Amino acid sequence: MARKMVYDWKSWWRAVQKNNYFVIKFGVSVLLVGLAFRLLYDRSSDLSPVPDAPFLENTRISAPPVVSVDSQENTDQGTTQDSEGKCNPFIGDWVPYEGEPLYTNVSCSIIEDHQNCMKNGRPDTDYLYWRWNPRGCELPRFDPTRFLELMRNKSWAFIGDSISRNHVQSFLCILSTDEKAIEVYHDENYKSRRWLFPSYNFTVSVIWSPFLTQAAIFEDINGVSTSEIKLHLDKLDKNWTEQYKSLDYMIIAAGKWFIKTAIYYEKDTILGCHYCPKRNLTELGFNFAYRKVIRNVFDYIISSNHKGMIFYRTTTPDHFEGGEWFSGGTCKRKEPAKEGEFELNELNKILRDIELDEFEKASAKALEKRVNLKLLDVTRLSLLRPDGHPGPYRFFQPFAKDKNATMINDCLHWCLPGPIDTWNDLLMEMVVNG
Repeated sequence: MARKMVYDWKSWWRAVQKNNYFVIKFGVSVLLVGLAFRLLYDRSSDLSPVPDAPFLENTRISAPPVVSVDSQENTDQGTTQDSEGKCNPFIGDWVPYEGEPLYTNVSCSIIEDHQNCMKNGRPDTDYLYWRWNPRGCELPRFDPTRFLELMRNKSWAFIGDSISRNHVQSFLCILSTDEKAIEVYHDENYKSRRWLFPSYNFTVSVIWSPFLTQAAIFEDINGVSTSEIKLHLDKLDKNWTEQYKSLDYMIIAAGKWFIKTAIYYEKDTILGCHYCPKRNLTELGFNFAYRKVIRNVFDYIISSNHKGMIFYRTTTPDHFEGGEWFSGGTCKRKEPAKEGEFELNELNKILRDIELDEFEKASAKALEKRVNLKLLDVTRLSLLRPDGHPGPYRFFQPFAKDKNATMINDCLHWCLPGPIDTWNDLLMEMVVNG
């Protein structure tokens, strides 16, 4: 089955030599993924079509090392039960599937052009015919009619960055097979939006909050920065906290934006930064900021005594092979990877380790407070799907004029329909039986 911030490399190297804390170990890798994500995260195609050349000039940087996902995950490969003795739905395998996707790129109009792989000319379709099969239990397919009945008079929100936007499209597409959603709100740039399923009085929102905390971002429409991001680690983003109490279900996620160049604040005072060689500031590393923010998010959730269901979605992998986005990296595979064939790079491993560590601490507190906090762990099952990305088909008909054209690949976001739809199978199972 078949970003305009020009980097001063000499200053950076002097900073590396001077500071032997975090930069020495991860500096090169941070720059690599930071640059990639600065430019690769997609923007809503409703108002902001992809420009012809949305990426910086080529830069020669060695690729980051790869490491095993994490020690817990290696153990989990043989553990089919969770801590409560139930089947662990996140441990499993991708198996061939003879049925059809629940929706198509034609039947669902909510798919952004960047993820509409078939419309953009992707010729193969085998990536559509796999299902996630947890070891030791069955994962029912998402039932949109049953789900909408359960969600009558309820509200959902997907809170995070472009991967959350990618996810909400999948969610809406599946539900649209029962009833088409009506858009009832969007912000100026179509980054935060809300839809209504009128027959069920059910609302679904996507809330743009890539850091989950207050941030001043100085980027233009093409992702070109004129200054460092100003990140207030102790002030959660009001974009989502002001709506928090009105939401019945939330899926919260963050991650790769923290790899960007940023100055960190606490109590309106500068603490330090992540990769700011031109400033006389302490290099703290993005892991410092990410842990602080994730801990604050969980503390906020636990202290709120919210009676709904709150999911934290883990970080998602990319699958560049043969280089990175700027050096010819591609994702040409047409079927799932075998176990162990792909591993998380060091940066993603850091993000994931922080998430798992902070969630473990928070979940014990949540249990005491009777707050329904759950982990939507999509990392491992997504790691096995290098075939599910747009690749060159992020762009419309990329090889129409030249079949040998050199294209920049998107090996981060996901085709729709595609593997990301399985995340919703997991969600429904956790809502119904979790």
